[in-house]
Amino acid sequence: MLYLVEHFYSIQGEGRYTGSPSLFFRFGGCNMRCEGFGCVEEAADGTKVLGCDTVYAVNKEHFAHTWNPIKDTQELLNVLDLYELPEGVDVVLTGGEPLIYASDPLFVAFLEALDALGHTITFETNGSLAVDFEKYPIYKKCIFALSIKLSNSGESENKRIRPDVINAIATNAREAFFKFSIDAESINLGLEEEIEEIQLHAPRTKVYCMPLGGSRAEVEKNTEPLIEFCKEKGYNFSDRLHIRIWDQNKGI
Repeated sequence: MLYLVEHFYSIQGEGRYTGSPSLFFRFGGCNMRCEGFGCVEEAADGTKVLGCDTVYAVNKEHFAHTWNPIKDTQELLNVLDLYELPEGVDVVLTGGEPLIYASDPLFVAFLEALDALGHTITFETNGSLAVDFEKYPIYKKCIFALSIKLSNSGESENKRIRPDVINAIATNAREAFFKFSIDAESINLGLEEEIEEIQLHAPRTKVYCMPLGGSRAEVEKNTEPLIEFCKEKGYNFSDRLHIRIWDQNKGI
């Protein structure tokens, strides 16, 4: 079953295309928990759930009431009619982890329909789940923001780093770039070496580093140290513009 948590029309807040008008589809479910990021979301029953800054799209146990089951492709396409969109607007598929649905016929049909309508398709993915580019050539037309998780996520290395998957996406996709979430406390804990090792699996793929945080205060706390880190290492700094402007991570 495919689950849609939310959709919204906004601007891209991070990565290479920051500022681009984008229609977001946030899908429910993920193969990681990333509790090391330390973001906390309160569930309807008062339970405080630890995880990433979109834990509500990861933890079905406590947030199932926001997960909408999708039964056919048209349900997803109907979302486009809810907004006044410019022609060929970027469509961003995020989560959670949207590639848990990579082989779902409904999901693939949705991608093919978006492409036929002239939309650019971007995946925001943790880069640990394989995509069959030969069986589903639509993925060769997509952009992939590879948010590979570093050790500060709390996930084990063999789970978060899949060299074969990273290389296959970078090699076959229309475009790919790395996008890392980094907090000030972790900068001096060997993250440079981690990033360099990941780059070896896709050497010509550009690196963007963004401040970790699910609130404006957290993002601002991590911004200046991260800028200095990027200046020293030659990485691209990426803001979290949506959080800095609206101080939230839902529906924006």
